[in-house]
Amino acid sequence: MDRVQIVHDNFLRRIAAQDFPEGRAPTGGLDDDVARSLYQSQVLSRALDIESRAMQRAGQGFYTIGSSGHEGMAGVAQALRPDDIAFLHYRDAAFQIARAAQAGQAGMMRDMLLSFACSSEDPTSGGRHKVLGSRALMIPPQTSTIASHLPKALGAAYSIGLARRRAPEHQILPRDGLAMVSFGDASANHSTAQGMINAAGWTSVQGVPLPLLMVCEDNGIGISTKTPTGWIKSSTQHRPGIRYFEADGLDICDTYAVTTEAAEFVRTKRKPAFLHLRMVRLYGHAGADVATSYLPRAEVEADEANDPLLHTARLLVAMQAAKPETLLQIYQDTLAAVQAEARGVAKRPHLKSAQDVMSSIVPTPRVCAPTNGPDPKARRDILGADIAQMETPQPMSRLINWALHDLMLEHSETLVMGEDVGRKGGVYGVTQKLQARFGPDRVIDTLLDEQSILGLAIGMAHNGFIPMPEIQFLAYLHNAEDQLRGEAATLPFFSNGQWSNPMVLRIAGLGYQKGFGGHFHNDNSLAVLRDIPGLIIACPSSGAEAAQMLRECHRLAREEQRVCVFVEPIALYPMRDLHKDGDGGWMTQYPAPDARLPLGSVGVHGRGSDLAIVTYGNGHYLSRQAQALLDADNIKTRVVDLRWLAPLPEAALLEAISGCARVLIVDECRRTGGQAEALMALMLENDIKNAARLTGADSFIATGPAYAATLPSRDGIVAAAKALFV
Repeated sequence: MDRVQIVHDNFLRRIAAQDFPEGRAPTGGLDDDVARSLYQSQVLSRALDIESRAMQRAGQGFYTIGSSGHEGMAGVAQALRPDDIAFLHYRDAAFQIARAAQAGQAGMMRDMLLSFACSSEDPTSGGRHKVLGSRALMIPPQTSTIASHLPKALGAAYSIGLARRRAPEHQILPRDGLAMVSFGDASANHSTAQGMINAAGWTSVQGVPLPLLMVCEDNGIGISTKTPTGWIKSSTQHRPGIRYFEADGLDICDTYAVTTEAAEFVRTKRKPAFLHLRMVRLYGHAGADVATSYLPRAEVEADEANDPLLHTARLLVAMQAAKPETLLQIYQDTLAAVQAEARGVAKRPHLKSAQDVMSSIVPTPRVCAPTNGPDPKARRDILGADIAQMETPQPMSRLINWALHDLMLEHSETLVMGEDVGRKGGVYGVTQKLQARFGPDRVIDTLLDEQSILGLAIGMAHNGFIPMPEIQFLAYLHNAEDQLRGEAATLPFFSNGQWSNPMVLRIAGLGYQKGFGGHFHNDNSLAVLRDIPGLIIACPSSGAEAAQMLRECHRLAREEQRVCVFVEPIALYPMRDLHKDGDGGWMTQYPAPDARLPLGSVGVHGRGSDLAIVTYGNGHYLSRQAQALLDADNIKTRVVDLRWLAPLPEAALLEAISGCARVLIVDECRRTGGQAEALMALMLENDIKNAARLTGADSFIATGPAYAATLPSRDGIVAAAKALFV
């Protein structure tokens, strides 16, 4: 039988008969008007769930995962403030509806129906997803079905504490606010959730302010896999640095009272709390899910008998806040209103073209205060003797370090974070002296967890900071790549451009390190980044170029709200010589602090028209070595440094190779999934027929003498170039 209809019929019958489920007497804290308002929010959430299934059957709705059984989240909303940022579980429609009522915002019924219908008039996503969220209600939209939204909640909470000491220009969260994040009991087992909970405790025990409320909605099952009885409580109640609270999520009075207590603790103590709410799941996991196909009917019926709407009705009657017939009328009137509104919503317009769908991938630029470079005196005080050294050529690592100094001097909202970036100054010394000069709250030594590092950055960006997180090695990114793919890059898209989380992610990566660490420290795969829509990938090859591109990435993040990945070739960090020992040919002077290389530009070295070598990173260094040998053999060559790997600088590249008879693409990444695939396609599309590619092999990288055996080499480039002339 249709469980939706069964739950509906049970509600009508039991309210009329005053056959309420057993429960505690009402606890204090909720006055009659607020209690009735919460009931109305719960009923609207239920009615929307029912209608979403009807819309899907009629081909007018497209996503039916609902909130039935979790209506107690309305009490959580009431216990918080509308300006407390909330990262919501997908079953939290009642929270959003109750917050809208609390804030005096009308129209939530229509807004949610527009989302069900994927109408382009949906105020949250513009028709891109059925998703909770509201800019006015401080609810960033989440598309996560597991726990990937948890790490950024920690970042947002950290940002609230930091903003009290260092307010950013675009701050949106209040000084006395908190960050709330909700998730299911099954999601609590995900590594992302466990990492975030651990990071919250790790941060708290060090006395760092972290006003974070974690709400676990425990309905005892994840799709079909049960959560062991007592598991959530036993695994979380004694976590160091985190205060544990629990409440009956079926009881709106108890939920409100305990959440109020937990929120007061978080807000006043500036410490994290874990709120464990017992709930039930009605109707199965989603519209197509039939719970009785994998659960005993008796268990399904037991949950249905504990319908939270029946519990709220019981409490309201016991409080003498409403009569049963009034509660029943509210329910029936709400169902009718939702049905009537849905008929009109089904006719509203939808996204039609690819351009419509993609219009919010790239965020809208924002107005920023003008800057005129670092204050000269402050710069002298901070950099000291380093300033004199800037007049002589230096290796890349040193110039990146100075660029970070200048950016942090000029922009007080700029932060650096990652493993070992502070006291140690980074594995390769790139962040040396930054923490001593700018303080541990701007140069943050994090715990060893890439998901937490990126989540910290995403959450900080929600509150106006410009984070520059560091991933210690490229291969370590794979532990946390979904924080970029599923969270950072998707936020503008799924919020119709209303939310953004700009950042500059620095990654030490690529190959050619001699005898160090195997494929985890020599990793030549960028494929996981290249297919993320809207992501900018920069890869410098010289120090001066690195400094100027890093500044451009920072500008793109600060002014255009972009997510940038800055890939720093490890092997080029210390590089000094180009052709022979002691020639100093790969060192450069530090460029003026206001000099930048714009997105979409390329570098061109040489004017030869016989051959153009298109490359980047270590490939640029090797190609410049090969260029000298080719020129000596009367093959006039120019080397084009891509600089920007996504989006590819197609127009500038085609102009740079114009007039060249042959093109050789040198790609240090793997043959499969590397940049060369897109570049060869670009050549074909532009009728450039005499083109070839030299790439890394489809292999991991070895340690020891064979460290470069699978990668392009100077001599390999020369041979591949000459083959084009045969």
